[in-house]
Amino acid sequence: MNEDRLSKLEEILKEMDSVAVAFSGGVDSTFLLKVAADTLGDRAMAVTVKSSFFPEREFNEANQYIKGLDVRHVIINIDELEIEGFSQNPVNRCYYCKKELFLKIKDIARRYGMKAVVDGSNIDDLGDYRPGLQALRELGIMSPLRDAGLTKTEIRRLSRDMGLPTWDKPAFACLASRIPYGQQISKEKLRMIENAESTLMDLGFKQVRVRHHGEIARIEVAPEERSRFFDVELMDIIGERVKETGFKYVTIDLQGYRTGSLNEGIEER
Repeated sequence: MNEDRLSKLEEILKEMDSVAVAFSGGVDSTFLLKVAADTLGDRAMAVTVKSSFFPEREFNEANQYIKGLDVRHVIINIDELEIEGFSQNPVNRCYYCKKELFLKIKDIARRYGMKAVVDGSNIDDLGDYRPGLQALRELGIMSPLRDAGLTKTEIRRLSRDMGLPTWDKPAFACLASRIPYGQQISKEKLRMIENAESTLMDLGFKQVRVRHHGEIARIEVAPEERSRFFDVELMDIIGERVKETGFKYVTIDLQGYRTGSLNEGIEER
């Protein structure tokens, strides 16, 4: 079944003829770029956004991986806080951001003669609140992984079969997704979140979110990693180091990491 959908993906890309891939270095965009490069050769290129909303660690990993591929790579610098309506952090924040980012990616694609702009959305992305998808539809951005019917699990399996280093990489999202809707987004908050999450990853946690609730850091880790907090010495280290990033209180979410946990209260509004 995976191979059938991979073949379908290849056919979709061939029909597009040439593509600019929005490349973040995550599981989905890395897989998509690899298949596009193998299928289209020099008619595939990658465009990566560099901003304060994505950790330097993520950018460096993406940049390192793409060096192994023979594809053109364009990096664009964007300050999302300059996007009108974004810093106020409304529930449709992602709409404003995606629209601005992909307008710039479309401009680059035209400049290099690419006929289509594609992103790494897959079937599973249809199950959560994602206002950014509306912006992609309005701009005519294509999502070949979704069109091929590929799920996240299938993408990981195919990535593993291809030997891609990202096949088991934890899911990642923009740092603004750690700040509850309606609370102002600032570079200071983003730095606090990035540094706190980096601290936890340096301590060996793989799937990490640090949600910013004013003076409180609410830590989410993968459900299977929660048992590590039974180590009192480790908890002391985490508490001390996370406070050093600017938080006054440090808490652990007992449910652990789940996609879009800050979306849980939207329907109640």
